[in-house]
Amino acid sequence: MTESDVAVEVEGLRKSFGSNLVLDGVDLSVERGRLFALLGPNGAGKTTVVNILTTLVSPDSGKVRVGGFDVTRQAARVRESISLTGQFAAVDHLLTGRENIVLIAELRHVRSPAATAEALLEQFGLAGAADRRTATYSGGMRRKLDIALGLVGDPAVVFFDEPTTGLDPESRNMMWDTIKLMAAGGKTIFLTTQYLEEADRLADEIAILSHGRVAARGTPQALKSMLPHGQVEIRFAGTGNLERAAGVLADSDPVRDDSTLTLTVTTDGTVARLSRLFAVLEASQLEVAGLVQRTPTLDEAFLQVVGHHGGRQDAPVA
Repeated sequence: MTESDVAVEVEGLRKSFGSNLVLDGVDLSVERGRLFALLGPNGAGKTTVVNILTTLVSPDSGKVRVGGFDVTRQAARVRESISLTGQFAAVDHLLTGRENIVLIAELRHVRSPAATAEALLEQFGLAGAADRRTATYSGGMRRKLDIALGLVGDPAVVFFDEPTTGLDPESRNMMWDTIKLMAAGGKTIFLTTQYLEEADRLADEIAILSHGRVAARGTPQALKSMLPHGQVEIRFAGTGNLERAAGVLADSDPVRDDSTLTLTVTTDGTVARLSRLFAVLEASQLEVAGLVQRTPTLDEAFLQVVGHHGGRQDAPVA
């Protein structure tokens, strides 16, 4: 990967606020045209990373470049090439949707503010409300307009800092669809989120921030494959079969649920292990009413990383 292929480059990033060390040598890179998600528990420093990348906060040390520009020495060039959407819609409620976009277009010296507004309002399904004051917009409409404002001037990198926090499920799904369309259009997107399902559904690559450093990184599937096991939930026909199966499979330490007549067994996910499990059941002439195989989730991978990372080194996942 050449330098021109990298949209965001961070090496050895450190940042303290007083005596509180927030970032302790963060290393990460984002390829152009990729959707990258940064995860971490509350207080891990996700927003601090975004604030540094968008020139709102200065780093203490480290190499930080966005769009090929140094965030400290070339801050103005960085700001010209990015947009930032935070947790709250940054729209002027006294203006109409059209006026909001035209204002930002004029501030960014876009050649045709009116045409830009028309195109973005149409793109985000807001043309019918273009001349209404945004104070009358629903929360979902304001979020759409906020994203549209961020696209004025065709930024090279779009930052979303926990953009769906506080949204209802319908508005959250709308945001996901919008972000996916932007990514499909070739935009480089840097997303922080506290919703693991969001990262799993949207991201090409994920990094997990813990103890001030990147504890693991990789595709959602690669991160989930860090956990060497899955689960098989076996449902039995009748309480008697459930009771017998619990005894037969006692060595597998199954989790029993009498209300659903199921046993849940942890496995290594291999065909050999599953074959042995079913062979034991068949030899005991136990009637199985149904079964579901469950693979590790991103939530489980996240908890594994955050719970065991000591903050000493990156843990890349192939």
